[in-house]
Amino acid sequence: MNGYLEIIRPGNAVMGVIAVILMAIIGEDYNIPIILGAIAVFLAMGGGNVINDYFDHKIDAINKPNRPIPSGRISLQNAKIYAYVLFLLSIVIGFIISYLVNSLIPAIIVIISSILMYYYAYKLKKIAIIGNLSISILTGLCFIFGGFIIGLETFNNNIIITSLYLGFFAFIMTMAREVTKDMEDIEGDKTEKARTFPILYGLKKSSYLAGFLMILASVLSPILYFNGIFNFYYILILSLAIITFFYGAYTILKDQSIESAKKASKLVKIGMMIAFISFAVGSF
Repeated sequence: MNGYLEIIRPGNAVMGVIAVILMAIIGEDYNIPIILGAIAVFLAMGGGNVINDYFDHKIDAINKPNRPIPSGRISLQNAKIYAYVLFLLSIVIGFIISYLVNSLIPAIIVIISSILMYYYAYKLKKIAIIGNLSISILTGLCFIFGGFIIGLETFNNNIIITSLYLGFFAFIMTMAREVTKDMEDIEGDKTEKARTFPILYGLKKSSYLAGFLMILASVLSPILYFNGIFNFYYILILSLAIITFFYGAYTILKDQSIESAKKASKLVKIGMMIAFISFAVGSF
């Protein structure tokens, strides 16, 4: 894969796009503003991934030496410029969306998200919990961003409220994955003297936190059916996500090794994808 494509981690960036598309499906709106919203999210998340690799090139040399920067396929200077260009393009699109929906809120969300992604990579990711919270907030904002675009365009406050619900659950699920990822990367993070939760409080307590968050997401998510936001098909598909989350919690609570953390992290990611599908199907 081309280094400049690989470094934006299209798979991860698409997760944010999926959140916006899900809001389009739920709101039954496929007009220009929401399409531009999906593009803005992809570019902004791509920029965030690039700047993260820029600041993390020493850690990646240990944990993931085949990534574009440590492998020498992209220079540090080019990576920084590339990140800035992606951020700038996303902000410009954010202002175009704001013009189309007659509100500055979309542009403000893009600007805040871009700044948060930069400072996450620069400093926040090395601070216990704060870094995890930053990424989790950004994930939740993808739903909220899509919800506000549609809500402002169609004058539909219900879609904005729904996006806040979904953003909250995306926040919890992402927090669980972030903690397991920190457990997975603990050796490389130690060399950089990062102050992640596993380094400060140990793998055991980290597994308790990750497991709790997975179980919390599983227990609370059916609320979206009982309060009438989604239909019964949501519960049917969500049950698969709940099983996946519970298995992830069991995996990390039983064994705190790096291999177990990798497995739990993958299970949370799979569970999130299933949950996202349940959001879409449950809206029909």
